[in-house]
Amino acid sequence: MTTVTFRDETATGKTMEEFVLPDLPESVSARELVRLRVREEVARYNAAPSTRFNGLVRPVDAEAELNGYRMGAGRRIDWERQADAAERAFLRNGFLLLVGDRQIEDLSETIDLTADPVVSFIKLVPLVGG
Repeated sequence: MTTVTFRDETATGKTMEEFVLPDLPESVSARELVRLRVREEVARYNAAPSTRFNGLVRPVDAEAELNGYRMGAGRRIDWERQADAAERAFLRNGFLLLVGDRQIEDLSETIDLTADPVVSFIKLVPLVGG
C-alpha cells in the first residue's frame, strides 16, 4: 500500500488544493485514480456540507465560481454521479491528469503509484469566442 498526494494545479504549475490519501494500492488504472479522488472530495464535502464545493467537476445545479462551485444549502452530492462526470470531462479534455511529470492520456492506463506518488489535475478553461 502507498500514500498518494492529489493536487489541483493551474496551467502554470501553481498548487491550488492538495490532499493526501494513505493506503492506496501500489498499481491502479487512471480511471480508478480519478474515481478515488472524486469519492474522497465528495465524502469530505458530505461530512461537512457548505455553500461551496471545491472539486474536480461541477455538481448538477451548482453555479460555477472562481476556483469552485456554489451549492444549494445542505445539499449532499452523489460521488458516483460526480465520478462519472469526471470521466466524461477527462475524455473531452476538461482536465489534464499528470502522474509525476508524465501526462496520462487514457483512463485504462495502469499507473505505478510507488514510482510516482503525486497526482496532479489541471483544469482546462475553454476560451471565450474561440
